[in-house]
Amino acid sequence: MAGPSRGTRVRLAFVWNQVSSVEVAGGRSPPVVVVELGLPVAGGMLRSSGSRDAALRDKRAQILSRGLPKQKPIEGVKQVVVLASGKGGVGKSTAAVNIALALVANDPTKEVGLLDADIYGPSIPKMMNLKGNPELTPKNLMRPLKNYGIACMSMGFLIEETAPVVWRGLMVMSAVEKLLRQVDWGQLDYLVIDMPPGTGDVQLSVSQNIPVAGAVIISTPQDVALLDARKGAEMFRKVHVPVLGLIQNMSVFQCPKCKHETHIFGADGVRDLAKTLGLDILGDIPLHVNIRETCDSGQPVVISQPQSDAAKAYLKIAMEIVRRLPVPPASSVYD
Repeated sequence: MAGPSRGTRVRLAFVWNQVSSVEVAGGRSPPVVVVELGLPVAGGMLRSSGSRDAALRDKRAQILSRGLPKQKPIEGVKQVVVLASGKGGVGKSTAAVNIALALVANDPTKEVGLLDADIYGPSIPKMMNLKGNPELTPKNLMRPLKNYGIACMSMGFLIEETAPVVWRGLMVMSAVEKLLRQVDWGQLDYLVIDMPPGTGDVQLSVSQNIPVAGAVIISTPQDVALLDARKGAEMFRKVHVPVLGLIQNMSVFQCPKCKHETHIFGADGVRDLAKTLGLDILGDIPLHVNIRETCDSGQPVVISQPQSDAAKAYLKIAMEIVRRLPVPPASSVYD
């Protein structure tokens, strides 16, 4: 099939068969990106729950029998930094957005991308004030949407805002692969990946398929969140991804009227965990209504209130991340 014309916009459809590709479907209806997720099913269709489960088991067995995949860099991307939490609801996506913006604010010569790897609950489009479908290049690669100088890609650009994603793990892994490999990222110094909660398929797919320069674990100080944060850090160690450090989020609440400080989620829990794991604390982020309001409005605090204490906390964390990253490989590897 011939490549799409320049400026073509696309939406997403999924076809369950043995081919793995992205293409534009023509006709009178709007163009569709057809992402074929590679499930080896006879006849190309899943006809029953039983056959679907059997196909997934067979596919998983094939993957495990091949051992770990060989890591392949993302074309044009020098270094990948992943933000993970273990537990949901601890402010990871908010931190990922503001850290990506802080990387550029600290050094405007750097090119930064942001990948929303949370297939089930993408939030980057709203936080980065982006809507619409990605365009396709003549090579059938999706162009990231861009705002505030950050190139962004998310499942949220490819489905309706209110549409749920009801998929098994292998479908999610294949979708993540498409978001990594079938996107024209251009030339990036850093690609920040906002990971979903947990230590499952997406985390393994990302860490085993691409070279990750470092992982950052974010958590609130409460004990329940710390349990999962520790699991996240240990998972990255098991797959040989360097853990750059921990971020203590929602560390303290200051009353806007009397200025009294309250540790709503506990004090220094993340710092204690860092000591136990032998890791660094990259910084503390306060619990502040402005951080929530600015992300909800699509104007993250680093952009909209750069002189605020919250913005300064993100700027410091971004500086600490860069300081701990290894020297990137020669650029020719990524050309």
